[in-house]
Amino acid sequence: MSDDLPEYYFRVRDNGAFVFLVDTENRQRRIEMDQIAVVNIRNGQIKPHGDRELTERDLSVIEEWMAERLEILAHRDIDDIHRAVDYLNTTTHWAQSKATDEQLELVSDALLLAMHDLRSVLVRKKAERMMKEQGG
Repeated sequence: MSDDLPEYYFRVRDNGAFVFLVDTENRQRRIEMDQIAVVNIRNGQIKPHGDRELTERDLSVIEEWMAERLEILAHRDIDDIHRAVDYLNTTTHWAQSKATDEQLELVSDALLLAMHDLRSVLVRKKAERMMKEQGG
């Protein structure tokens, strides 16, 4: 195995990945990738590809990748929310100082409905957290 390439390759997809074993130890010294599994991180399933039986090492590497992937996705979610707060602030500044009446007419209803929906959810969730904290 080449020191430059990992032993396993994960082709990311919406709910997980296709898992490949990377082989460079062949006569042609070409990179060959043999699919060994399909992973679903939403439900934790690891399905061997075809008739393949996964080794303990395969499973260990896949489970480690799944844990790391879930951390990455959770971090991205929070980062996206922080970015959304920035966009809201930028949008507020735009609406107050730069937007024309025509531009505001195009977006105001959609923004008001989205903000009302978000506010309703946030208020409800905060109330639920406060009730839990008070033991109720």
